[in-house]
Amino acid sequence: MKLVAFTAFLISATSALAQTDSSQAALEAAEMLEAASVSLADADSARDRVRALTQTIQAYEAGLSAMREGLRQAATREAQLSAELRASEKDVRQLIGVLQTIETTEPPVLMLHPSGPLGAARAGMMLSEVTPGLNAKAQALADDLNEVQTLRLLQQSASETLTEGLSGVQDARTRLSEAIADRTDLPRRFVEDPVRTAILISSTETLDGFASGLSEISEGEIVETDADVSGQKGQIALPVQGVLLHKAGETDAAGVTRAGLVLGTRPRALVTSPTAATIRYRGPLLDLGNLVILEPQPGLLFVFSGLQEVYGNPGQVIPEGTPVGLMPGETPEIGAILSTSGDGTGTDRSETLYIEVREDNSSVDPETWFRTDKDG
Repeated sequence: MKLVAFTAFLISATSALAQTDSSQAALEAAEMLEAASVSLADADSARDRVRALTQTIQAYEAGLSAMREGLRQAATREAQLSAELRASEKDVRQLIGVLQTIETTEPPVLMLHPSGPLGAARAGMMLSEVTPGLNAKAQALADDLNEVQTLRLLQQSASETLTEGLSGVQDARTRLSEAIADRTDLPRRFVEDPVRTAILISSTETLDGFASGLSEISEGEIVETDADVSGQKGQIALPVQGVLLHKAGETDAAGVTRAGLVLGTRPRALVTSPTAATIRYRGPLLDLGNLVILEPQPGLLFVFSGLQEVYGNPGQVIPEGTPVGLMPGETPEIGAILSTSGDGTGTDRSETLYIEVREDNSSVDPETWFRTDKDG
């Protein structure tokens, strides 16, 4: 029911915000939700449920993002129309008075003119030319008033729909965690030795040192792979919906310069594997918090840190789009979302995901692999 109600609101918002970027995004999110609903209903195995729930969460995230932007546009447009109507209030009163006079005065009275029939004829010609313009202005006024009313109704109904959407995405996250725990069909390239992993963590002080020692954490040999993602170089999608805050090598507000890039994300955003990859490590490390290290091909590592929850186990080979974690943070209250829907400054991206890419044990600019010109 949550999904159906949220989808219905997105479609109604699309019509209210016609011809805007957010209306197209809302329509796409609604279509994603419908498709995810069908997939979820048809899912039999844990693998299918993981895929369907991942699609559901991503659709909810896209829909909530479109909704926030739509509310921002609605608030801006309503304020603009209200200001224009207030500014033209005197003209509107005069227009209404003229239209009421034309409408209520008897035709014989309108035909009388002090100059006689010729004056009456000229006045009639002038009136016939002016009336369409008055009607057009009145229609434009009516359209503006109707738009203000529609936008206000859209914003008034947003609170309940946001509640449905936020509840729905939280439910989907919980079910996703359960489905991932139940999944047993992923191939494995190695089995992690917890003791060796603990020794490696305690003996390293940098990500460089830890990454170079990853081959030591397995119980036995690591199965070779011929996986190759070099054809996607520079075009790989970012693993989470977010905005680029810092490029590689830039110094942040705390004076820290890192080899990777930093994305701003919303609380509890879903992080997925951007390619098929082997999970080489997942868990806490140094001052990086919870992280996951993926190996898309031999010698290439993607490091995603700053997660609150991490999914999967080291050694598993996961398909592209597989969830690997959730960002931290608390979902904001409905009132907070609505109060910030009008600023458009991205202040709701309160969490940060750090992305580092390593080739042959050396850090490289993540933008040589990831496409960062399309923020989510």
